[in-house]
Amino acid sequence: MSESLAEVRARTAIFRQTIMRPPWALRMASGAPLTLATMLRGHAWIVSDQQAPVLIEAGDIAVIRGDVPYTVADDPATTPSLVVTSADYCSATEGVERASRPARTCGTPVGEAAVLLSGAFERRGELSERLLRALPAVLVVPAGDSPALSMEMVAEEIARDRPGQQMVLDRLLDLMLVSALRSWFADPDADAPAWCRALDDPVVGAALRLLHDAPAYPWTVADLAAKVGVSRAALARRFTALVGEPPMAYLASWRITLAADLLQETDHMVGTIARKVGYANAFALSAAFKRLRGTRPSDHRNPVPGRRAG
Repeated sequence: MSESLAEVRARTAIFRQTIMRPPWALRMASGAPLTLATMLRGHAWIVSDQQAPVLIEAGDIAVIRGDVPYTVADDPATTPSLVVTSADYCSATEGVERASRPARTCGTPVGEAAVLLSGAFERRGELSERLLRALPAVLVVPAGDSPALSMEMVAEEIARDRPGQQMVLDRLLDLMLVSALRSWFADPDADAPAWCRALDDPVVGAALRLLHDAPAYPWTVADLAAKVGVSRAALARRFTALVGEPPMAYLASWRITLAADLLQETDHMVGTIARKVGYANAFALSAAFKRLRGTRPSDHRNPVPGRRAG
């Protein structure tokens, strides 16, 4: 978990507070790789194209992947009256108040109007590819399960213009996400990734940490088994049962995940990246990348417009 969250660092995070009168529905199309949403007052439904509608009450935090088309509405049956992009978040439309000062707030809270607070990471490189691939389309963390951050504090910061405010908002978005995901990972009933659950196992968790700490080492199952003090067969069985794939398959996936992040975040040559993650040369990395991601490293670094890289 720590490795996945260590790469989370927002820069120029987008925050908005929107005041809405029923009936209302917003079709979200900002293009952000990850969005967080919470209701400061009232409730909302997250209507995703990939799963059943999800209700969020005041204080709940919804984490929504950017590749998932979705609508936020007062009722799942309400037809969206506005497609929201990063450019026209506060456009006037039926049920949504016009933009007013300060710039990050759309409308003035009055009566029982619903108040939606949302924050988005603008750039994919601010988030680990491994984290994005591990998340469900939409996950909701109940208000009581994420005590590290007060939504009222976030709303107060959004409602004022202060020196250094963008840096504060960036860190608040980081904290919102880390707090929400920590609660999700810790929930035994949540559908968290198998590798996260396996970290608690004394044998498999130790093997995972070895792979994570030294991905470039030429590991074999026998090496791992010797390091954690069990037989090769015992490690292979237990690892596969808990993680869902054999140790060497997991290692290949982990190496390609690291390579994908380095391709996005650095200007290192592909051959340099290959050696950093455990491949002999650029050709070996390219072959593995193509097998696991369906694309070449160079295509992942410079994706074709309109096509999402593996």
